[in-house]
Amino acid sequence: MITQNSGLRRHGIFNFTLPALAGRLPDGRTYMTCSAAGVCAAVCYARHGTYRFPQVKAKHERNLARVLDDLPQWEADIRAELAHPRFRGGKALRVHDSGDYFSDAYLLAWLRIARAVPDVLIYSYTKEVARFKRLVEPDPPANFRWIYSYGGKEDHLLDPSTDRVADVFPDEAAIEAAGWHTNAATDLDAVLGPAPVGMSQNNIPHLRRRIGERTFREWQATRQHRGRDTTHGQSHR
Repeated sequence: MITQNSGLRRHGIFNFTLPALAGRLPDGRTYMTCSAAGVCAAVCYARHGTYRFPQVKAKHERNLARVLDDLPQWEADIRAELAHPRFRGGKALRVHDSGDYFSDAYLLAWLRIARAVPDVLIYSYTKEVARFKRLVEPDPPANFRWIYSYGGKEDHLLDPSTDRVADVFPDEAAIEAAGWHTNAATDLDAVLGPAPVGMSQNNIPHLRRRIGERTFREWQATRQHRGRDTTHGQSHR
């Protein structure tokens, strides 16, 4: 279940992935993996391109089905995978380059996994702000890191002076102009480097046109101000 996508492989980072946002499993069950997502749903890169290839989508949905069908067995299987020698020596695992922590039980399982493999850095971007503040922040495992990414329905719960946050900008120049810190060199800078963290928009032309020159934080704030936050979706990362 643990793999490496092309963007993370060059930095030696592994990843575990769920399907983005919402859908229907082959057995007919519907799912929602990104309940706290906001404007990011409209421009989610994980709902386009290679993520939509049938074999890729099927693998991500198999991962989700294993979580839903037997969480204790899934947890044992992930722990068994992480016991393999290839994860030794300071390796990192990014949880969710698609999907998010969709339930308390699922998040708590990852916390137990992190405590079981203290020499593996486990990190995530998440929009599940309230869930993390309730379940993670009081007593996080030392090797479990997270960054709250703007563009979700719980942006209003974030305080950049105390929370580690990330936002999507039009380009690297805009990140620098705002005084934020890019993660362009390696994704690990999002959780190990200086904060706040800025990321450039993806390179899909019609999505870039939809975002325009605004950041996700600005876009979400405008939508909430207008009382139009009816979009659900997946993290940009």
